[in-house]
Amino acid sequence: MLTRRSILMTGGAGAVLIAGAGAYNVLHSDLRRARQPWREAGGSFGDARLDALSYAVLAPSPHNMQPWLIRLDDDDALTLYCDQERLLPNTDPPNRQIVIGFGAFLELLRQAAAQYGRRLEITPFPEGEAYPNLDARPISRVVFVDDAAVERDPLFGAALERRTVRTPFDQDRPVTAETLNKIGAALRPGDGAFAWANDAAAIGALKELCKKGWLAETAAAAPHGESVALTRIGEQEINANPDGISLSGPFMEAMRVAGVLTRETMKEPGSQAFQGGVDFYNKAIDSAMAFGWLSTEENARRDQLRAGAGWMRLTLAAAREGVAVQPLSQVLQEFPEMAGFYDAFHDFVGLRALARAQGLFRLGYARFPDPSPRWPLSTRIIEAS
Repeated sequence: MLTRRSILMTGGAGAVLIAGAGAYNVLHSDLRRARQPWREAGGSFGDARLDALSYAVLAPSPHNMQPWLIRLDDDDALTLYCDQERLLPNTDPPNRQIVIGFGAFLELLRQAAAQYGRRLEITPFPEGEAYPNLDARPISRVVFVDDAAVERDPLFGAALERRTVRTPFDQDRPVTAETLNKIGAALRPGDGAFAWANDAAAIGALKELCKKGWLAETAAAAPHGESVALTRIGEQEINANPDGISLSGPFMEAMRVAGVLTRETMKEPGSQAFQGGVDFYNKAIDSAMAFGWLSTEENARRDQLRAGAGWMRLTLAAAREGVAVQPLSQVLQEFPEMAGFYDAFHDFVGLRALARAQGLFRLGYARFPDPSPRWPLSTRIIEAS
């Protein structure tokens, strides 16, 4: 079990686990190492901040970049920074999605801290909001306050059950209006507004728009290349770098060993790897049983941060209802090739400037997968400069 002392001593790269050199079945796919942070969450680290952070590092982030850097301050505070090496300049040029990820992180941190009897005093962007891109200024300053009366959030019970489900959804189980309203009711004032569609006409239109947006991304060299570069193929790559887009399992291992699935073939239109990715994603979109979207009235950094909290709460509420969720971010991205689809989506759902859709999701029912890989908490802790 990691302790506060071991985390502070190992710091960053020293805590990364390296795969052994022993022989193993080439079709083996053991990601227990990459999923270790999920098993460590809730352990006792000797510090309430680390106890809560062990959950917060499990928060979703775009392309699973996990961009958080955490400096522990004094005995009761921390400062949260963005790792400038974990931005997505081609798929997320204004860093909007990255900020949303930080909002999810802070919301999960708040919920976890409450479980340990701590109330958080969160100061967003204490040195100002960074435009047009994030910089070295902190994302947030957080103070932990002992408070025996702090309210526990019922959504926290789903913290270790929440998943992003990328497989097709059950076509025999509709997502009812009652269920969608229950999910939306998890939002608090300021978290954004949740709207949804589960009628056949709207679902059909949104499926087509999402597929067109997805194809537009694959046709855009820089955004697609960025996603491919961040794809981890097979057990060894994922365990060594538990971030990015993971492709795992015996079938993926076999494709990798055969040389069919490589980063080069994934970028080559007409290749089996390229077309397989397109077909897989299209099939997932086509299985949507409902769509939901989260919007804010404006699009300042603080709006994005609050939308991240809303995103976290929606996905936890969905998990509590047994509903599978997958974000479909393509039509909301802000690179030039996506502009027409971005406008088309906002027009379809009736959002006008300055309002902004911050998240789009497909919903349905499916078996929840194993949790996604995560870097250990120790790799996200930095020393005071």
